[in-house]
Amino acid sequence: MFKFIRITILLLTLIGVAAGTWRSQNTAVQWKYTLPVNVYPINADASPATAAYLRGLTRDDFAPIEVFMQEQAVRHGQDTKASIELRLGQPINALPPATPQTHSMLNIILWSLHMRWWAFRHGETRGSNTQVKLYLLYFDPAQHSQLAHSTALQKGLVGRVNVFATPSLAKQNNVVIAHELLHTLGATDKYDPTTNLPLFPDGYAEPHLSPRWPQRFTEIMGGRTPLTESHAETPDSLRQAIIGPKTAQEINWKAAP
Repeated sequence: MFKFIRITILLLTLIGVAAGTWRSQNTAVQWKYTLPVNVYPINADASPATAAYLRGLTRDDFAPIEVFMQEQAVRHGQDTKASIELRLGQPINALPPATPQTHSMLNIILWSLHMRWWAFRHGETRGSNTQVKLYLLYFDPAQHSQLAHSTALQKGLVGRVNVFATPSLAKQNNVVIAHELLHTLGATDKYDPTTNLPLFPDGYAEPHLSPRWPQRFTEIMGGRTPLTESHAETPDSLRQAIIGPKTAQEINWKAAP
């Protein structure tokens, strides 16, 4: 009898978590209210240079992400509620679970559960339960010339974002952060994972441009600006990026044709 009760409680808990996750995901893209997005800096390489950079961070460093979302919402016929309120949280002295080395379905599921549980325990949540948590893992570029891919989950509205701890790359960091934020809202990647080239047409900001190359802007989920058929470059800032029609559909800004 005790075992039956314990299993029943566990099942009810899992049902409650699943229902809460679904409700949060659904509410996040209804755009009835401005969506809170909490960002939490983390000194990922434990270096003094990264620690010094984190001490100088302010909310203004991330303001371009808010502006980008507001401007793109208007571009797609939404009002000002269809945007975000970015909040800078206190630095966190712990690392979120590392992404699995082998991408089997079981490993991905286990990591997803672990990440969501970790996020539940780290980072203050204020007001509405429906809000995004982005954990920004900062690395000293003097020690790390390249960073691993960032990851974000729509289930749980949580992201693990790798960025550089230097003012010279702060604007490019915001491109990466915005990309992962949109993943939490249901947007999909629109580039070839083998070549990192944007996929035509959805990964192109202006797919109807003639000639097709060079493109003038980056589709944010395409990740890069295609300059030729085989070459694309990372934008310097969000001023060079847009949210294309397919991404707008995925985050419920635009009805499917």
